[in-house]
Amino acid sequence: MGDNLAQKILKSHLVSGRVSSGEEIGIKIDQTLTQDATGTMAYLQFEAINTPRVKTELSVSYIDHNTLQTGFENADDHAFLQSCAARFGLYFSRPGNGICHQVHLERFGVPGKTLLGSDSHTPTAGGLGMLAMGAGGLDVAVAMGGGAFYLKDPKVVKIGLYGERPDWVSAKDIILEVLRRLSVKGGVGKVFEYSGPGVLSLTVPERATITNMGAELGATSSLFPSDEQTRLFLKAQAREKDWIPLAADEDAEYDEEITLDLSTLEPLAAQPHMPDNVAPISTLADIKVHQVAIGSCTNSSYLDLMTAAAILKGKTVSADVSLVIAPGSRQVLTMLANNGALTDLLDAGARILESACGPCIGMGQSPASGAVSLRTFNRNFEGRSGTADAGIYLVSPEVAAASAVTGYITDPRTLGKAPQIEVPLSFRIDDSLIIAPGNPETQIVRGPNIKPLPVTSKLEDHYRLPVVIKLGDNITTDDIMPAGAKVLPFRSNVPILSEFVFSKIDPQFPARAKAAGKGIIIAGHNYGQGSSREHAALVPMYLGIRAVLAKSFARIHKDNLVNFGILPLSFVQEEDYDKIDVDTNLSIIDLLEAVIHNKPLVLHIDGTQTKIPVQHNLTERQAKIVLAGGLLNYTRES
Repeated sequence: MGDNLAQKILKSHLVSGRVSSGEEIGIKIDQTLTQDATGTMAYLQFEAINTPRVKTELSVSYIDHNTLQTGFENADDHAFLQSCAARFGLYFSRPGNGICHQVHLERFGVPGKTLLGSDSHTPTAGGLGMLAMGAGGLDVAVAMGGGAFYLKDPKVVKIGLYGERPDWVSAKDIILEVLRRLSVKGGVGKVFEYSGPGVLSLTVPERATITNMGAELGATSSLFPSDEQTRLFLKAQAREKDWIPLAADEDAEYDEEITLDLSTLEPLAAQPHMPDNVAPISTLADIKVHQVAIGSCTNSSYLDLMTAAAILKGKTVSADVSLVIAPGSRQVLTMLANNGALTDLLDAGARILESACGPCIGMGQSPASGAVSLRTFNRNFEGRSGTADAGIYLVSPEVAAASAVTGYITDPRTLGKAPQIEVPLSFRIDDSLIIAPGNPETQIVRGPNIKPLPVTSKLEDHYRLPVVIKLGDNITTDDIMPAGAKVLPFRSNVPILSEFVFSKIDPQFPARAKAAGKGIIIAGHNYGQGSSREHAALVPMYLGIRAVLAKSFARIHKDNLVNFGILPLSFVQEEDYDKIDVDTNLSIIDLLEAVIHNKPLVLHIDGTQTKIPVQHNLTERQAKIVLAGGLLNYTRES
């Protein structure tokens, strides 16, 4: 029995455990990336570990999220991050150089290597044949210090692509079809590995679109083989020396297999307010559109924007539509400028944003009240755009450009023959906005927005915890710790940031949590889906949350809870969820023994005879982390 591609990379990086065991494994991390919304905390944590320089093969600090500077806070963070990169031995990608995932694909990604990033869309690099995973900043800090990254040995799902794509069917439509079939919970604990003859027709940027949105499945990662398409892409980036051929063995086995006939696909859209709420564009025709946004780490490549420019050339955007375009990197933007496509976009009426995440994270370009916004992004969670009642649809660049012209959701198949855009034989190479690792004697710059790192105490044996909030299914990290222009500048300032926790759901949560002193959160299925932002665990910890009891957890968020000493508990009997209300007091006794020896746990509802059995499902290593009060304490003590 041969190995699949995921197993090959995992086995070549294995530090502890056994691949295909279903148990926890530890792997060596070759590369890391951070972005500025998560990086400030990651480098405070790396500094606290007291390791002078990073020990990875390569680590990069990107500035791409908090580039809207309406006050000193974001500039503070950028100065801090640049000085940390110099001191600790990282490359530093300056503001304007582009979105971390796009730039990493272009300039740093290497087939067969492992990449850990403090951003949930780090699996984008799987389009190059990397095993790339998102994680909390503390996990990334430990990896930069030479520590292993631990995860439950994932199931590997083969997605076989067969047939030929019809005109106007894009890579975005492929991943939307997978989401339609599997849902936002369908990838938890899994790696999706794409294979079959349909793979050969997909360029690296198209593959990256698919691996990028694998994060919306809750997947650990997504992978494509490293083949001739990969070699041509790296050669065009003047990096052919980084290429190696890499594919699954012919007799490889998989935990699951899914077949996708590309010839049956049509243009699709994810409707409000979830990426798996997918419908054919043909069924959405004539919905009035008010805004179109093309960009994000999902669809801002040279191929994506050249396709949009070809559709828009010689046309004018509808008078009722605001069209904004954010190129994914400076490389993309300058190539569009040099070949005239940028002029075509401007002549059509597009507004060009800087090469950054921008509207995808609510950083500017919020739609009007009640507006319909078509976006080539990866998430359409309610309120993420910055406008609570906007209807956000996720679409391909083809659908976005066609709809911008007509003013209505438009099936691009009505436009005739689709434009054929090829990957260039050579990309424009200019790494002048990437600063190489600097002097280890560099002084770290700390402006007034850089606050000390919060820590928590060790786990106690007994707790009486009031329920501070009760939540339903699919609560996202956006729901827990919102993004957007008002909140993101305080990612390095937890005392201020704490005032925004659950602000979209329950603005009184911070005050109630502070009054409780110590508390517990109750939730439904898939708690913590979405972004890898560790602040969704860190800040509740700062407010005194010691446990979360949910029907199930998203992978990264559960890991983040453990990393910050919050005990993740799940119901043994889901119907017990209905027995608990806000302000219910839950008591836990003999907790230490139960965690250490993995014994059954029971919560007692104060003032009643009701007992609720729960389980923690922690590995031995995770149990030690929670007992220590979090990964930082555990790492210091190890």
